[in-house]
Amino acid sequence: MIDLPTLWFLFVGALLGGYAVLDGFDLGVGVLHLFSKTDEQRRIFLNAIGPVWDGNEVWLVTGGGALFAAFPDVYATVFSGFYIPMILLLVGLIFRAVAIEFRSKQPGAGWRRAWDRSFSVASVASSLLMGIALGNVIWGIPIGPDGEFSGSTLTLLNPYALLTGATTVALFAMHGAIYLVLKTEGDVQRMVKGWVNHAIIVFVIGYTTTTMATLIYRPEMTALIRAHPLLFALPVATMLAVANVPRSMHHGRHGRAFISSSAAVLGLFALVGVGMFPTLVCAADQARSLTIYNASSSPATLMIMLIIALVGIPLVLGYTISIYWIFRGKVKLDSMSY
Repeated sequence: MIDLPTLWFLFVGALLGGYAVLDGFDLGVGVLHLFSKTDEQRRIFLNAIGPVWDGNEVWLVTGGGALFAAFPDVYATVFSGFYIPMILLLVGLIFRAVAIEFRSKQPGAGWRRAWDRSFSVASVASSLLMGIALGNVIWGIPIGPDGEFSGSTLTLLNPYALLTGATTVALFAMHGAIYLVLKTEGDVQRMVKGWVNHAIIVFVIGYTTTTMATLIYRPEMTALIRAHPLLFALPVATMLAVANVPRSMHHGRHGRAFISSSAAVLGLFALVGVGMFPTLVCAADQARSLTIYNASSSPATLMIMLIIALVGIPLVLGYTISIYWIFRGKVKLDSMSY
């Protein structure tokens, strides 16, 4: 039977994985925003994500809350050690929201260009910082005997983390470009289709390089898969999902391409979880790593929070599904658009 810490490991992973899929494509739209040529195209891009971007971030808030409730030591160590990157991430997410809301408040070209740049820079920075944080969690951070982070911000800017950050930006750009293909038509859609191909190439290069670096420098990430050969189906399925993206785009099956892209994001996130289990944060000194057992809340707390989660998560799912159903279809600009 699955014990409570393992159940919460899966639960937190599912929430953060859901966030990566949902907010990943609207971050990707932000990464691609400045590549558009006209004000109308940029308005179409903003209105493609306008009805859903804030709902997508609910998953981040829920995942962060679940992490705090289930694994408070991990929350404390990571958020204190990554304090400056987390503040920068928060600033980036805030600027994205402000840019979306303020851009069309004035008709001036200079006003709009300033907010366009803010939106794109904030999207790139947010994606990069998320990838750097994930890369450091995998690579290992200096943790003292008291469980506190003992490094500096520069410690976090190691080559592996930067590589993971760049790959994350490319992944989100690919995911966002495919979403834009679904939401646009005509000349705009044809333009975005060309971006998809470039984004796929950049992502595959980053993905391959990151995988090679992980296998060379963090071979223990494959230990669970070697111990349980059936889990080898996960990396195979992830690679097939990535390979199906250009295939589906070539045949004009844009919906399938987006499903494959979403599956690739989830698969990559699941591979990190499987590789690290039961570790949540790797330490430079492996003996000081934070695991689901030495960093979890009490069994009573985990059980109470599980009951609350079983009530709350269906509400989040229902809200997400309803918003995407209401705002389905192609983007049409009108007087109420951004």
